[in-house]
Amino acid sequence: MIRIGPSRVLANSSTRSFPVLPPIFARHRRHDATREHFTKSCVPENCQLTYAKRIRPPIVSQSLLTRRILRSISTKPLPDRRGPVFRFFYRFFAYTGGFILVAGGLVLGFFIYDASTYREDLSYTDIPVPTEALYPRRGGPKNLPIANTLVDDNDCPETAQSKHKPKLVVLGSGWGSVALLKQLHPGDYHVTVVSPVNYFLFTPMLPSATVGTLELRSLVEPIRRIVQRVKGHFLRAEAVDVELSERLVEVKQVDASGEEQHFYLPYDKLVIGVGSTTNPHGVSGLQNCHFLKDIGDASKIRNKILQNLEYACLPTTTDDERKRLLSFVVCGGGPTGVEFAAELFDLLNEDLGRSFPKILRNEVSVHLIQSRGHILNTYDEALSKFAEARFAHDQVEVLTNSRVKEVRPDKILFTQKDGQGESVTKELPMGFCLWSTGVAQTEFCKRIASKLEVQTNRHALETDTHLRLNGAPLGSVYAIGDCSTVQNNIADHLVSFLRTLAWEKGKDPEKMIITFKEWRGVAQRVKKRFPQASDHLRRLDKLFEQYDKDKSGTLDFGELHELLLQIDSKLTSLPATAQRAHQQGQYLGRKFKKLAQAAPGMQANEVDYGDLDDAVYKAFEYRHLGSLAYIGNSAVFDFGGLSFSGGLLAVYLWRSVYFAQSVSFRTRVLLAMDWSKRAMFGRGEPKTHSGPNIWEDLLTKSERQI
Repeated sequence: MIRIGPSRVLANSSTRSFPVLPPIFARHRRHDATREHFTKSCVPENCQLTYAKRIRPPIVSQSLLTRRILRSISTKPLPDRRGPVFRFFYRFFAYTGGFILVAGGLVLGFFIYDASTYREDLSYTDIPVPTEALYPRRGGPKNLPIANTLVDDNDCPETAQSKHKPKLVVLGSGWGSVALLKQLHPGDYHVTVVSPVNYFLFTPMLPSATVGTLELRSLVEPIRRIVQRVKGHFLRAEAVDVELSERLVEVKQVDASGEEQHFYLPYDKLVIGVGSTTNPHGVSGLQNCHFLKDIGDASKIRNKILQNLEYACLPTTTDDERKRLLSFVVCGGGPTGVEFAAELFDLLNEDLGRSFPKILRNEVSVHLIQSRGHILNTYDEALSKFAEARFAHDQVEVLTNSRVKEVRPDKILFTQKDGQGESVTKELPMGFCLWSTGVAQTEFCKRIASKLEVQTNRHALETDTHLRLNGAPLGSVYAIGDCSTVQNNIADHLVSFLRTLAWEKGKDPEKMIITFKEWRGVAQRVKKRFPQASDHLRRLDKLFEQYDKDKSGTLDFGELHELLLQIDSKLTSLPATAQRAHQQGQYLGRKFKKLAQAAPGMQANEVDYGDLDDAVYKAFEYRHLGSLAYIGNSAVFDFGGLSFSGGLLAVYLWRSVYFAQSVSFRTRVLLAMDWSKRAMFGRGEPKTHSGPNIWEDLLTKSERQI
């Protein structure tokens, strides 16, 4: 048999039947010429080929037919006479050329996009500015200008429409404020943000910026870009006081001539998110310490570290002075202090030898002073011990059960308990000291608390579970973030719960007794008002049986008061972290959207009283998503009872978490670039500068370019 294709066979028999040409010939270009030649040479002109039936061709010489078919329609590939070297270079240049074309196209596209960002035409237009914005009327207790209208109220149709909306004033540009702004719907409120800085700072990564692992610009996002999304306004100023009765915020700022200007900003809803300051704990000499709260502090720390290293290289520096200059002390064993100590050690251990004499590495010492028995005491105990073991391996001295008494320019005096429990005073030479020992109230918050008798907390402003400031007019002032704390006081609200039950039954609240069924109703109301108490009210039957001391099957006022008081004592205050502030900001943003949606109906029904927050939205419930910390080429994690730690894989996971939490695509790109630069070129050396506010000036210029 002679094969003519993949599915047709020519029989070598006396019948000499001619096969039908298969359709495969039409699909392969290499067989086109063969098909045409075969048809012309073997088939007469008066014979018609068809694919539907077989036809009998005229008698042709058997040898001629066989020879032509074998030569023309063989399915074997043609021999490739090109050698392997030729094929290698051919593929190499082909792939290289393709890569160059693709890369060149991308570069060309980038330059085209970059060229489109420049403007030749003049961008200004005529904008009508209300006279009241240029010449505001005076009023209020201090007869100051009242900014009812702002100069950018008519910049676009959206901002012009929001002039008549309820005025929402947000104080601060931190985690809570940004989370609130991202949840708001544009056009629901006339939004004004007041902050002394014009950027949002990604504070969890701030220790990395002090040693050059990350650039400072990678941690900031211009606040105007965030405010612009809700068609709001931004004022770079500082809040001084609040007139609660007249709903006015007193704001101050230094003008171009250096004079301090004060004015009032009216509000319908005020959100206080001004953060906190560092807690001094009554220690003297803190002017000799550095703090780590904002980007200016990080810049000063970078310069101080470089300054000490340069002084230690001078030939006139003595051995004792060199050791003092290279002694770095961190006061505070919380996440900020631990992460800074880890980042500082990484800088001194990995990058110091590249540019400085090696003797400096041998004389560098890092010390961490902690007042508690362990560092990271809010984490799981196993994680605390892992962090201490890691620091011991890195020769970072951890001094636990120690309290700082005084900070002098060249040394620190502290007390430490010995093995017998007695306090012994010690001193530690130091060339650099970071103070990171908790938070305290700002002067602005203290001034507000002094006006309200119910504000008894010395560390933060107290709010209810709807984040409303206690003592302020209901539904007008809210507080979020580090400057506030949610007050539970379940037992103090017992009378209101019982009063509701008593009114339903027509009885005296203090003389009323409740059954188990009524106790379940009280528990449901407690859960709704205080969501944090839900975990302690799971087994209602056991709680009822435990506090029903007389076994009467009922609870009287005293027994119920004792039960709720015990639950209240188990509730702890919320942590002063970015996680908590972010959740509170999101909560307020969602609630304000609900209030804006319900506003037309309430106005139509003339409803402007009562607990509107409780009517439209649930109380705030904090959900702890976990804690994590970097401890020097390793990291620890504590996620709701699941605790683990590790080396570089844990570091990459730690980076991934913060990378995902970054506020914008721009900052994510910059973070990835900074980590890549550290891997390829090391940490950048800090550069000295003159002027205390240079970073704020640079950010202002960057914001204008953006």
